Amino acid sequence: MNTSDNGKNIAIVSYLTIIGAIIAIFMNSEKKNSFAAFHIRQALGIFVSFFLIGYFIGYFDSWMISSAFYVFYFILWIYGFVAALQGEAKLIPLLGEQFQKIFKNIE
Repeated sequence: MNTSDNGKNIAIVSYLTIIGAIIAIFMNSEKKNSFAAFHIRQALGIFVSFFLIGYFIGYFDSWMISSAFYVFYFILWIYGFVAALQGEAKLIPLLGEQFQKIFKNIE
């Protein structure tokens, strides 16, 4: 994969909130970088699934369920962010392959 400095910067930006992922999509739209696109798909998947699943987790009145949910997604986010910092294209555990399939049109 092409891991130029520009692609690495875009990949890092994609993990900085959902707004960062949207900004990264526009940053990568002109010069298509496959490394950046990989991480944009991963980050967008993390953020979208966090909000979708978090909506239902909010109905549980248990701090154990809520805190486990937050810790799980924080670990996924850290995993993806560190991979982007190191210039590696690692799939997020459990969900990464699905994120690549769901957001395959983001290039």
